[in-house]
Amino acid sequence: MKYIKTIFLFILVVIAIYYIIDRAIPYFTDFGPEQFGNYYWPNKWWLIGHLLGGMTALFIGPFQFSKSFRNKYLKTHRNLGKVYIIAILLGSFCAIYMSFTVALQVNIAWSISLFFLAFSWLISVLMAYRMVRLKRIPQHREWMIRSYVITFAFVLFRFLDESAIAQSLMESFEERGPTCIWLSWAVPLFITEVILQWNKKK
Repeated sequence: MKYIKTIFLFILVVIAIYYIIDRAIPYFTDFGPEQFGNYYWPNKWWLIGHLLGGMTALFIGPFQFSKSFRNKYLKTHRNLGKVYIIAILLGSFCAIYMSFTVALQVNIAWSISLFFLAFSWLISVLMAYRMVRLKRIPQHREWMIRSYVITFAFVLFRFLDESAIAQSLMESFEERGPTCIWLSWAVPLFITEVILQWNKKK
């Protein structure tokens, strides 16, 4: 079981790095209207804040779930945890702002779906922080897992939205986008909750 978890965390790190390099970094290296497009350029700094927070949390997350890393580098684990929380605060607040501004250019369904993703992202990490402050470590770990599932939704959304199946079933982004957003976090979070609660005896 230990090796399976290690392999899984390694895969998460690889996917996170690929996503950051392929989808996030270009906005920083090619900073201009052509990269952002008319959709994002007027609100570019909000997008930059969202991307900066999201890619930081995406990269840090897997290291926080490694028991050996946590036990060997407890101080580093705590410091990374603080960075993770700050990153999500930044990313989620920027996303919430864009859900009420940029997203409305598409339609209200896209706006609502983005808002609830960002809101859930924010609340999950605040719950993780509250649990660790109360020294309820098992609950803290569970909320951190939930938080990262939502963090990873941004990767899963791109995969779903660009898949041939989704594009064949829903040709317009106005229909496909909101659907894929809900599928990218609500379903994985439900499955995660089932796994977290399955073997509990109390």
